[in-house]
Amino acid sequence: MITVYGEERGFRVVWLLEEMGLAYRLRPVDLLAGVEKDTEFLAINPAGFIPAIQDGDITMVESIAIMEYLIARYGHDSKSGAPLAPAPHDPAFPAYQQFLHLGEAGLAGTMFFAAAARNFGPEAERQSWTARLALKLFESRLALVTRQLARSPYLAGDTFTAADISVTFALKFAQNFGKITLGEAERDYLARTSGREAYKRALETCQAMKQVWAAETQG
Repeated sequence: MITVYGEERGFRVVWLLEEMGLAYRLRPVDLLAGVEKDTEFLAINPAGFIPAIQDGDITMVESIAIMEYLIARYGHDSKSGAPLAPAPHDPAFPAYQQFLHLGEAGLAGTMFFAAAARNFGPEAERQSWTARLALKLFESRLALVTRQLARSPYLAGDTFTAADISVTFALKFAQNFGKITLGEAERDYLARTSGREAYKRALETCQAMKQVWAAETQG
C-alpha cells in the first residue's frame, strides 16, 4: 500500500490517489511541532519537508514529481477508468504539462513566500521587496490560468486532468493562506474542480488541512 506523508501539498497526492481509486494511507507529519522530533519521517525524507510517499521500496518527495510517478506507474490500473494525463501525442498534452508544473513552480511556490512574509514575518519586513516580488510573480502566472479558462473549462481542455489538481490546490492555497481574491473565472473553475467526489473524499482524509483552511477562510 502507498503511504503518503504529510498534508498541505500532500493533498494533491491524496486527491490524485482518490481519483485513481488506488489504496493508500495518510501518515500525518506535524511540521509545527518540529519535524526534528519525527525520526520516522526524517528517515523517509531527511530534508524534512512534505509531502513524501513510500511505495514498496520506492521513496519519493515533491508533490508534482509524485503525481507524475503515480500516473506513469499506475495510470493503466486506475479503477476510475478516466485518464488523468493526456498521452504525449495528444494535442492537449502541452497545456497539461505546462499547468501541472505551473501549479507549484509559478503559483503555490511564489504565494508561499508572499503570504509567509505577510503572515509571519517581522512587522518591518511584511511588505519587503522580496514579498512584493513574489506576489507580482504569482499574479503574472495567475494571468496564464485566467487566459486558459477563457478557452476551456479545464486547464488541458474539456477534460479534467491532474493539472487541475495541481492548480486547484494552488488557488485554494492563495485564497486561504494568501487571502487573495480570485476573479469570477477562477471561482467558477474551483467550483467545478472542488465539486468532484474524489476531492471531497480527499478533504475528509486530510482533516488537519481542512480545519486550517476553514480557520484561515473565517479569519
